[in-house]
Amino acid sequence: MAHMDYQALEFDYAPPPRDEGKRHSVVVVGAGPVGLTLALDLARRGMAVVVIDDDYRLSTGSRAICFAKRTLDIWDRLDVGERMVSKGISWNVGRVYFKDEEVWRFDLLPEQGHRRPAFINLQQYYCEGYLYEQVAAHANIDLRWKTKAVAVDQHADHVVLTVETPDGRYTLDTDWLIACDGARSPTRKMIGEESHGRIFRDRFLIADVRMQANFPTERWFWFDPPFHPNQSVLLHSQPDNVWRIDFQLGWDADPVEEVKPENVMPRIQALLGQDTQFELEWVSIYTFACERIDKFRHGRVVFAGDAAHRVSPFGARGANSGVQDADNLAWKLDLVSRGLAPETLIDSYAQERELAADENILNSSRSTDFITPKSEISRLFRDTVLKLAKEHEFARRLVNSGRLSIPTSYVSSTLNTPDEDAYTNAPPLGGVAPDGPITVDGQAGWWLSQLQGGFVVAVFCVSQLPPAEVLDELAGLQDEPLGAQLVLVLAPGLQARAPKNHRWVVDHQMTLARRYDALDGACYLIRPDQHIAARWRQADASRVRAALQRASGQPPRTAP
Repeated sequence: MAHMDYQALEFDYAPPPRDEGKRHSVVVVGAGPVGLTLALDLARRGMAVVVIDDDYRLSTGSRAICFAKRTLDIWDRLDVGERMVSKGISWNVGRVYFKDEEVWRFDLLPEQGHRRPAFINLQQYYCEGYLYEQVAAHANIDLRWKTKAVAVDQHADHVVLTVETPDGRYTLDTDWLIACDGARSPTRKMIGEESHGRIFRDRFLIADVRMQANFPTERWFWFDPPFHPNQSVLLHSQPDNVWRIDFQLGWDADPVEEVKPENVMPRIQALLGQDTQFELEWVSIYTFACERIDKFRHGRVVFAGDAAHRVSPFGARGANSGVQDADNLAWKLDLVSRGLAPETLIDSYAQERELAADENILNSSRSTDFITPKSEISRLFRDTVLKLAKEHEFARRLVNSGRLSIPTSYVSSTLNTPDEDAYTNAPPLGGVAPDGPITVDGQAGWWLSQLQGGFVVAVFCVSQLPPAEVLDELAGLQDEPLGAQLVLVLAPGLQARAPKNHRWVVDHQMTLARRYDALDGACYLIRPDQHIAARWRQADASRVRAALQRASGQPPRTAP
């Protein structure tokens, strides 16, 4: 599989099953990275999923290439992360140049103790190919190629989707329709919605170049370089000796002329030097927008990925945000479908991911304004910042070659139980649970691998264990419908006293205790998507139970 040409794969159309008249739990429209991730997550939770796509191929050209640590953590939970990282180019360091001079170097993962790098670069066709192979092997997923959604008919408790195939049309009845069908989303048009935001009047050229180069695996960004005056250039390494180069062209550039090899090659040669040998793999022109649909949920139709929101490519916030949409939505659909949560839990998906989209759009718009100033004053400000950045820390904080993707913290989510205690060095409530090295059964491992898609109650034991009756009450939560799993996080030396009837890991470097600002008895409730729902300085089963109800969308209860 390592040498599979995923761009050349073509998939056969298969007629629908004879029992197609049945009601499905979930139909996903779109077999891109977001749709495939969502389908895989739902299927691993035991849900049957139908995925339709109007094409019969994976993506061509590198397209989205930059996948963030958070996305890799999600794919780890779905057993595709290791394959992505093994093939991808890992990087943490970026360099910013102004004219012919380096003005700033940054490290996105300056501390040790993380399983994954800040980012990998991996062509989208590999990403889709690896996800596809996992999806195709899963018995709970029915993937239908050459099946185009053409009409959506909403009812109070289900959706009727009409699809068009080589054999003609038929309908799919489903409890939930999830639109992951891209920036031009036909589903969005079918329900009469459109995205709102800002279109940027600029054009960029993407060139994928195959060459042998001894550049380090870093992100290099040039403002106004000698080889491309008055514009910007971005260079990234990809697998297979392929390098991605983005050239800013300006709004007046002719997209038809600019992609011709006789116009592309001189630009690349000016960057690489006249003696560098290379092959041109793929060329594309793009313009971009920062926009989103007003509401991500419309009855029983839910939007995710580019169908819901779009950003400029600077900062790698598009595909990463889409995968994080899927991560947020899957567990909620699962609980609702099993009758363990009210349908209004899906509203929290919309609220949390609309917040994330707004955050990404804000950062992306600011990056784009810095990279492509639209007035002389803006350009003067930018160029002055870049000149000062070489010597002054305050100026480096203003340099914006793309504020790179980080996960959104759902600090105002209705699913959170407000803190009763003060935390100074902990992640925010609603933030992603930090990772860290652990030992499990004498083997080195990682904390996030213990959080495998359900609710987890983590209790920290720094110098002693909580009373046995407290642990027994917490452990009893896993027998209740929401099934929260208790995991003890032990300091080194406490293994000998670890209770045999409870699950535990060793925080052998005390990294987790530090990252969670945890003292003896500290208790965290972590959601199925690894976000922090509640925490206390001392564990108490009744409070955890109330927080579980709240985190699953039930009306909050007052703890006794």
